[in-house]
Amino acid sequence: MEIRLLKYFVTIAEEGTVSRAAQVLHITQPTLSRQLKQLETDLDTELFSRAKNHLQLTAAGLFLKSRAEEILALTEQTQQEFVDRKKQLFSGHIALGCVEADNSDTMSRMLEEFIADYPAVTFSIYTETSDDIVDRLDKGLIDLAILLEPINTEKYHKIVLPHTERWGLLVSNEAFLTESQVISPADVIGTPLLISGRPDVQHLVASWARCPLNKLNIIGNFNLSFNITSLVARQVGAAVCIEGAPNYGSATKFIPFAPAVQTNCVLAWRRERETSPVVREFIRYFRRAFA
Repeated sequence: MEIRLLKYFVTIAEEGTVSRAAQVLHITQPTLSRQLKQLETDLDTELFSRAKNHLQLTAAGLFLKSRAEEILALTEQTQQEFVDRKKQLFSGHIALGCVEADNSDTMSRMLEEFIADYPAVTFSIYTETSDDIVDRLDKGLIDLAILLEPINTEKYHKIVLPHTERWGLLVSNEAFLTESQVISPADVIGTPLLISGRPDVQHLVASWARCPLNKLNIIGNFNLSFNITSLVARQVGAAVCIEGAPNYGSATKFIPFAPAVQTNCVLAWRRERETSPVVREFIRYFRRAFA
């Protein structure tokens, strides 16, 4: 016997007519009549005596109504207990590290969905360099990290996020390169470059340019791209970066590499470290969306 049919039956008994019960239940009257007839057929018992304008419970109907109300109350109580258990289980804190990247929006959307489902959860977000975030992750100061490839993730579990990050040069609007639609390896050779201090990024660019790293005209390194926007605007150098990471401003322009250089971000967490229930559930949200 389905819970739904018991709810239909109790509503009919309370309203006295099928038409009023159908309005309360937001279903059509013929559908509700068929469901009641099916219930009586299944039980091989008449549940209502039918007067002109009202339905009266039979003795069997009174017995079923009493039992149905108990069953429905227990069902509602059980469902509420699971809701309460869920709220109790998934309350806690998530500490996240995130690099400067377009995928920070991915993290924001996942957090929005997660907090809507688990409003008792709180979170902290640390936006730093990849090296600093990895250091925090290794020390257990953060639970999860969104890191930008190329990066060594051998000691981490990871989920690769599908949105790719496009690499190129941030140049001054006054620079001759601003007329270009793309940046070729030939454009980079000889251009004063500002580039991340991460060796992985430097070798990525050198490999793309098919040029030894020591032959690139690297005049400065940086860790967070917002520090170099004004230097680019003043034509001190052109910055190797990903699209969307720096706050370009009106004085600079991002131009992508050609051939294109694209990498992914990953959600990473330490392999050997036990995570809390709330962190495991947040990881499950990412797996469901992207794994």
